[in-house]
Amino acid sequence: MKFTLGIALNPLDQLTELARTAEECGFSSIALPDSIFYGEHAGAAYPYTPDGRRFWTAATPWADPMVTAAALGAVTERIRFYTQVLKLGPRNPVLLARQVGSVANLIGNRFGLGVGLGWNPEESLWCGAPFAERAGRADEAIEVLRLILGGGMVEYHGKHFDFGRLQMSPAPGEPIPIYVGGHAEAALRRAARTGDGWSSAMIRLDGLRKIIERLTELRAEYGRAGEPFEIQAVCVDAPGLDGFRRQADVGVTDAIVMPWLAEGAGFDAPVGVKKDALHRFADEVIVRFT
Repeated sequence: MKFTLGIALNPLDQLTELARTAEECGFSSIALPDSIFYGEHAGAAYPYTPDGRRFWTAATPWADPMVTAAALGAVTERIRFYTQVLKLGPRNPVLLARQVGSVANLIGNRFGLGVGLGWNPEESLWCGAPFAERAGRADEAIEVLRLILGGGMVEYHGKHFDFGRLQMSPAPGEPIPIYVGGHAEAALRRAARTGDGWSSAMIRLDGLRKIIERLTELRAEYGRAGEPFEIQAVCVDAPGLDGFRRQADVGVTDAIVMPWLAEGAGFDAPVGVKKDALHRFADEVIVRFT
């Protein structure tokens, strides 16, 4: 099993040091969060907390994940980056393909694209996209991204996106993996049908086991049972070396962690505290797990 460092909600001026330290400690990737803005009023409940409330505030720091990948990729050599997850609903996939291709080329093909529909109506509507059509738009957007990023002169004619022959150069040197997020049945079907993996929000081990079992069924249904498939998990109730072994037993291939939170340090803790926690996690979990 691989280990990915989550950097959501952390001060932006700490990210460079955290990325370098994560690479030094043997983490495989860094998970990049996505939030376009904080609306004073949200038109829908947040789906991953019991009461539907957002667990961040208007003052919580966020950076565009593409910009973050380029910045952190420039100060590292081996560690990979993936969005976890980028909201497709508000975004035009042609423009997004330009960003993804640029990042992949600039940081040596160390980039993966995790995507989801987006839960907040305002993020879609205020960016000019119809929220009610987000599922169909996401399906087409994934097709558009794979088409353009595959290289060469291409065209696309769908219900939501339509363009004539175009080419973006250079194409990425390697295929960009696309991971699909979401816990609903429709999201699991999208991941099984179109994704190179599935990415979780915060979830308990029992729920994670059931979702992985369902993904296995769906991948067989779509004739993809023998293909590589990542399971990226933010499991909230199976910590420590034994907990990660239990996660691996149910099918997790990539555990997303913030070690300082497990030690009682908050998002706003000094960067030195977080770096020390990364080194301890490497010694106590990564080295012993492998």
